[in-house]
Amino acid sequence: MFSKNFQRKYALTDQGIRNTRKGAFWTVIVNLIVMGGMGILYQMTTAFMDTLTDGQPLPAALPFIGLAVLFVLLSFVTHLQQYQATYGLVYNEVKATRLSLAERLRKLPLGYFGKRDLADLTETLMGDVNRMEHVWSHVLGYLYGAYISTTVIAVCLFVYDWRLAIACLWGVPVAFGLLFGTRKLSARSSERTKKAALRVSDGIQEALENVREIRATNQEDRYLDGLYQKIDAHERVTIQGELGTGIFVNAASVIMRLGVATTILVGANLILSGQIDFMLLFLFLLVITRVYAPFDQSLALIAEMFISQVSADRMNEIYDTPVADGADHFAPKGHDIVFDHVSFAYDKETVLDRVSFTAREGEVTALVGPSGSGKSTCARLAARLWDATGGTIRVGGVDISTVDPEALLADYSMVFQDVVLFDDTVMENIRLGRRGATDEEVRAAARAANCDEFVHRLPNGYDTPIGENGARLSGGERQRISIARALLKDAPIVLLDEATASLDVENETKVQGALSRLLTGKTVLVIAHRMRTVAAADKIVVLAEGRVAEEGSPADLMKKGGLYRRMVELQSQSESWKLG
Repeated sequence: MFSKNFQRKYALTDQGIRNTRKGAFWTVIVNLIVMGGMGILYQMTTAFMDTLTDGQPLPAALPFIGLAVLFVLLSFVTHLQQYQATYGLVYNEVKATRLSLAERLRKLPLGYFGKRDLADLTETLMGDVNRMEHVWSHVLGYLYGAYISTTVIAVCLFVYDWRLAIACLWGVPVAFGLLFGTRKLSARSSERTKKAALRVSDGIQEALENVREIRATNQEDRYLDGLYQKIDAHERVTIQGELGTGIFVNAASVIMRLGVATTILVGANLILSGQIDFMLLFLFLLVITRVYAPFDQSLALIAEMFISQVSADRMNEIYDTPVADGADHFAPKGHDIVFDHVSFAYDKETVLDRVSFTAREGEVTALVGPSGSGKSTCARLAARLWDATGGTIRVGGVDISTVDPEALLADYSMVFQDVVLFDDTVMENIRLGRRGATDEEVRAAARAANCDEFVHRLPNGYDTPIGENGARLSGGERQRISIARALLKDAPIVLLDEATASLDVENETKVQGALSRLLTGKTVLVIAHRMRTVAAADKIVVLAEGRVAEEGSPADLMKKGGLYRRMVELQSQSESWKLG
């Protein structure tokens, strides 16, 4: 029971499948024991009726009392087991699923995150998993257990009288047929609701991230109006979806309950014709009070099971995305970085086209060029944050596409323009460069990156929390912490993307001096926009429109009079510009 398709359909782990089997098993046991209680009641009533009609003496009460006590004990134990199998185990499944999704996201190439925004991924990890948790705990075990137990009971009822059995059970397949027949409508409704909810989340996130710009341009009312419209649209779509689902669910419930009326009508007719006695009809009336009960919860939530397909599909989309995997061991012969006819396209838009160059160990190689020429893309490809769509990138003769990114990045230190810090202390943010580093080693790296000056002004020095993404620091201070983190790691390959862009002239000079001392002997790849920052580079690679336009030493490129010289001259002219 429960195939791989079932597992994928409901985004279950292997343990989740086992939990669902346990839930269904104990649901069957509970339903049959409850139905056995109806049997005990039937036997007691039959004995009492025999006494009234035939004058037979009442049977001994002790056996019935013993059966009643046994029924209560069995009912308690099996209900407890059912609860543990359908709820207790499922909560562990939720934890396992979130950890599994997070682990999968950790291994995905960075390019994936350009297609999914933060609100979308957060909704998958929290909202979609929550929706599936409700299905796992409240629907699957109960529903499939009800299928099995009702089938067993139906067989028994047909043995007693096939006519009353049909009158009793005809509504069950009709009710579920109605719901399964409308599940595509429920899925489409859920898709519209999910999209509307994401628009609300995106709107809120956008407003929070750009609150300063919104206030600075007096656009509060316009943004709030737009957000109110998204919320109202989400409310309308949700109400429409709930209304449509509610109509079908309630119609199915009414149809199923019509079995009570048809059982009474058919039974009364059979009694009048002398084909059955009253006690047989009484038995079916007892059964019918419980035969629908297993479906009550499942029927109310089966529409949610259909709707959950949207959430399951979104979770499976993460699982289906190929991860950036490879060998766990990285042992290059040196640390030369070689781009060999490397191409890269993002959403079918070509960013790099057959780019070839070599960044040699012990040298500083600078990537320069106009905005959009592919400089930052090259740096990210060199660290396998993205995977090239064509060509090969080798480090020390090893094709990096064959190496697990975690093993590869152990040899990299990176400082990009977009600094990412955590809501922790200065000390711990720098220590991310090398876990296990001593406090003195962290302070030494901080001093080399010229962090001491502003850290000593903080209330608790290096133990001061800096807020979400370093919100309590200036741009230059945040970048210096990022540089200190890279210096602490002391990896053989260093990638710098305008590492001094946010520093003032004095601090820029100090940090450049520290970088010059500490980067000696390493493979350094620098992305630069200001030509004066790479004037002392060993080699410059000029990119234009995703291709290598020219490469060589700064002096050689100045003599050639090509694009590099033109960029240097233009920046020199801009630096001489003044107000007035």
